[in-house]
Amino acid sequence: MMQNAQKNMDALIEQNAQSGTVPTLLIHACCAPCSSYVLEYLSNYFHIIILYYNPNITDKSEYDYRLCEEERLISALDSKHPIRLVKGDYDPEVYLSAVKGLEAEPEGGERCSVCFELRLREAAKYCKKLGADYFATTLTISPLKNAEKINSIGQRIADEYGVKYLPSDFKKKNGYKRSIELSRKYDLYRQNFCGCVFSRRQAQMLDK
Repeated sequence: MMQNAQKNMDALIEQNAQSGTVPTLLIHACCAPCSSYVLEYLSNYFHIIILYYNPNITDKSEYDYRLCEEERLISALDSKHPIRLVKGDYDPEVYLSAVKGLEAEPEGGERCSVCFELRLREAAKYCKKLGADYFATTLTISPLKNAEKINSIGQRIADEYGVKYLPSDFKKKNGYKRSIELSRKYDLYRQNFCGCVFSRRQAQMLDK
């Protein structure tokens, strides 16, 4: 199922469209550029609640800037159905404690899996708390992130909390390309690192 995430999502969208149903989808958002295509696409078919929850962003000014860009994007988008933003708690120590002992892991390794789980778990909690029909994440739009791994974690957590996870691979169907186009259209800040202190160090090393 996870390997055909985009096809499964399209099938669900078609099913809901035929029945005239507009479910509520809670989407964990990591940043405005990654949200851009996802919101443009899915706001046609869902009432959307954006959860901005990213304790992995260990620099407060970076966190606040990305949050402001998320808010600006939501205000600028001409969406068919409503989009509202929910701000999760910000505590970098939660992330640093979760990845303790994994500091030397490479990008894309076990440390990132722990980070995915941390954020998806919070999304599942909010999905249940707010009574959303599904939850998902914008993380799968990145060509640097393993969508199958993210979806596997999301489904496991959904089963644990008794909610529905919407598997995705938003980079498909030119989704990543469209996110770049929308970032230019709305002049969005496109960061060169995921947010944690470890990815920032790697980005700085590559820039040298």
